Amino acid sequence: MSILSEQIQAISRDKNIDPRTIIEALQDAVTAAARRHFKSNENLVAIYSEESHRMELYAAKRVTDVVVSPETEVSLEEALQADETAEIGDVLYEPRQDRFEELGRIAAQTAKQIIVQKVREAERENIYNEYIGRVGEIVHGVVKRFERGNIILDIGRTEALLPRSEQSPAENFSQNDRVRVVITQVTKDAKGPQVHVSRTSPELLKRLFEMEVPEIYDGTVTIKAAAREPGERAKVGVASNDPDVDPVGACVGMKGSRVQAVIRELRGEKIDIIPWSEDPVVFAANALSPAKVSRVQITDFTNQRLEVIVEESQLSLAIGKRGQNVRLASKLVGWNIDIRSDAEMKREVASQFQSLLSRPDVPLTDLTALNPAYAQYLQKAGIATLEELADANVNDVASILDISFDEAVALIEQARQLLPPTETDEDSASETAELEAAPEHEAEAEATPEDTADVSLQSETAADAPTSTDTAAAPAAAAPGRPAPDAIAPEDEPELQPGA
Repeated sequence: MSILSEQIQAISRDKNIDPRTIIEALQDAVTAAARRHFKSNENLVAIYSEESHRMELYAAKRVTDVVVSPETEVSLEEALQADETAEIGDVLYEPRQDRFEELGRIAAQTAKQIIVQKVREAERENIYNEYIGRVGEIVHGVVKRFERGNIILDIGRTEALLPRSEQSPAENFSQNDRVRVVITQVTKDAKGPQVHVSRTSPELLKRLFEMEVPEIYDGTVTIKAAAREPGERAKVGVASNDPDVDPVGACVGMKGSRVQAVIRELRGEKIDIIPWSEDPVVFAANALSPAKVSRVQITDFTNQRLEVIVEESQLSLAIGKRGQNVRLASKLVGWNIDIRSDAEMKREVASQFQSLLSRPDVPLTDLTALNPAYAQYLQKAGIATLEELADANVNDVASILDISFDEAVALIEQARQLLPPTETDEDSASETAELEAAPEHEAEAEATPEDTADVSLQSETAADAPTSTDTAAAPAAAAPGRPAPDAIAPEDEPELQPGA
């Protein structure tokens, strides 16, 4: 093996480059140096011989019928003398090894520069191809230096850039510290491939859980979503592919050992592990943990908006410190979440309902208190507003809706109750209240003069009537005043004779 061959193998091992790539760089370098040195019109080409392990110089000429340029073309007759299989259009290589020996120091320096450049480009391409497929993977790096707030890490074959924006505010590093980072992107720059890494990406959280939780590594438990506010709090949505495996319990581990290992790596960042659900309503309710949610409803499916109703006591807990809890939940679910208290919701519904009823004509479709199916059938029959329903005939309503008489009566009564009170109704209610509150003596004061005269006449007649001791006359005499039976004197009672 020649010295040249040994050098090719050494560079291949050191730079982790294919030997064929180095040989191609050598051929290009010697070819360029020869053309620059001789400055001839010949198409000089350098070829590495696998047999002799040497670089050989040739002049490439195309076989033609009529030779126009002798330096680049050769006739078919001449070509057949050198190669019996030559045909029109083939390329014939004539040796120029004698001229190869004439290359001097300047040509060698030119070839060296080209070789170094080619090898460097091949090394950069090799590094790019290696790391472009490792995006999202965790790598170990050593802090090498600091540049304007950015950290340069040595990750093995190349250096990685940890920008200031990808550094957690809860972390501080010193030179030669070992750091675990996740590769976010690989770019091709003028200085070579640039590997960008991060300590704030949710992918770092996922990869750390994969390292700590065997169920995630083997695919039994899957991390569906993750959201972080680096250094403060994170939420992870997990699901299980095995009904016998609890995804939350698997991630937490015995006495929290697994999740605590991740928390230590993230310098104390709190982590909420949430059971994942395909239904965004259920997932949103879980994501707002530790707050207890009363109700979740989709307000805009196209723009992905959810409205969450919580009790007044849970409102601050659901929103979190500076809105952190609802912000992380929104990132985790992928929907915009609006949180409202149930008391506020009730006040708003009551206000909207009152304003709706104050309109002169209230469409039946606007009333959530009525069955929407009833509203459709009533509209088809010509009853489109609440007033028309309140004035409708019971039999007509029962026939239109195919319901019983009692149900139709209840529906019409409900419509009347939903109607705003009119001025006539208010006056009638006031008069009724005044009559109920009036004392009885006011009714006696309204008696006519004729009635008063009759009472006086009856009193005078009763006073002039003779008194009788007969028991039969006593009730008649006492009839106008209706005295009680006890009013009869004991001496007026007849004595009972023995044997009567």
